[in-house]
Amino acid sequence: MKSHFRILIIGAGSAGISVASRLLRHSSAFKHDIALIDPAEHHFYQPLWTLVGGGAAKKEFSKREMESVIPFGTHHIQQSVIAFDPDNNQVRTEEGQIISYDFLVVAPGIEINWDGIKGLKETLGKNGVCSNYSYEHVDYTWETIRNFKGGKAVFTHPDSPVKCGGAPQKIMYLAEEAFSLHGVRNQTEVTFNSANPGIFDVEEYKRALEGVIDRKQIKTNFRTNLTEVRGKEKEAVFENLDTGETFTTSFDMIHVTPPMRAPSFLADSSLAGDGGWIDVHKHTLQHAKYANVFGLGDASNLPTSKTGAAIRKQAPVVANNILSLLKGSPMEAFYDGYTSCPIVTGYRSLILAEFDYFKMPKESMPFNQAKERQSMYHLKKDFLPIIYWNGMLKGVM
Repeated sequence: MKSHFRILIIGAGSAGISVASRLLRHSSAFKHDIALIDPAEHHFYQPLWTLVGGGAAKKEFSKREMESVIPFGTHHIQQSVIAFDPDNNQVRTEEGQIISYDFLVVAPGIEINWDGIKGLKETLGKNGVCSNYSYEHVDYTWETIRNFKGGKAVFTHPDSPVKCGGAPQKIMYLAEEAFSLHGVRNQTEVTFNSANPGIFDVEEYKRALEGVIDRKQIKTNFRTNLTEVRGKEKEAVFENLDTGETFTTSFDMIHVTPPMRAPSFLADSSLAGDGGWIDVHKHTLQHAKYANVFGLGDASNLPTSKTGAAIRKQAPVVANNILSLLKGSPMEAFYDGYTSCPIVTGYRSLILAEFDYFKMPKESMPFNQAKERQSMYHLKKDFLPIIYWNGMLKGVM
């Protein structure tokens, strides 16, 4: 196995594969000189899991063999990185291999901290405790919703960054509509307990989503963080983040969005900044200290929502700026913080939120995207997966 690569990429998720594909499409000179390090055997299109949890899609369509999505001409090193040595342009894997590089791209994604909520791991997938953030357990979300007979349905958003800031509420809207279709809505109390101060950060979409909540008669408790789940007792413990006080509520079902964090091997390294995220310039995506290191995706400290749509705009910036440095030219590619969150509000409705670093809408459609639309629901359900597998991962979109 080679021990040196011109481009070494940590993480074969959306970000890592997209960057590799773009570099290879630019020049055949990179063929067999790019490596992706990732221990995973499968690659997942995780945005589909909201629809899987709502009974509108099959989870098998979100999963592919990793080797089938690795760009041709790229080495896949199926190991875990345990240490960075950027001063010597090296990383070390769990098997003790030292791999060196000319340029390093860090994109290992975000780590789900199932242990961050007391009792969650022990009861997940039973006792009415479900989560869309696990391929193994996402089917149980729909099983719970489909068999719900009324009572208290609780949905949570943790006090941490998460993959797609709108995802914790999307499954709530689908569940609420499913309860109506199944004739149990009048016997059901739907509650959203969120650590955030409001339903959304961008004012235009916030107003629209507040209207959705009012129409669906959903109770909201903001600045409220889940700390413990007692599955057998059907109880959940929450903390008021403003007062520090705790309270316990009963539930008949609870959808938990677990807390998330930077991967430990990154957080403990010299590449990390505040919070353990890789410390990069928010426009060039170049590391703050090491000029030959770039970072993007969910593991970065970029002050925008962690979404696949953000990665779609970040990947060309990283690839183009690396190409510029290789030519000895100034970096000109610029990331403006664009991100997007297709917020499903029902089985045939969606608000397509698109915005930048300034929390200003940056919309791509010729109409008001804060309005719920059936066409945008079909965009998410039917077209975005095609764009992902056949466009984004191949470096053409």
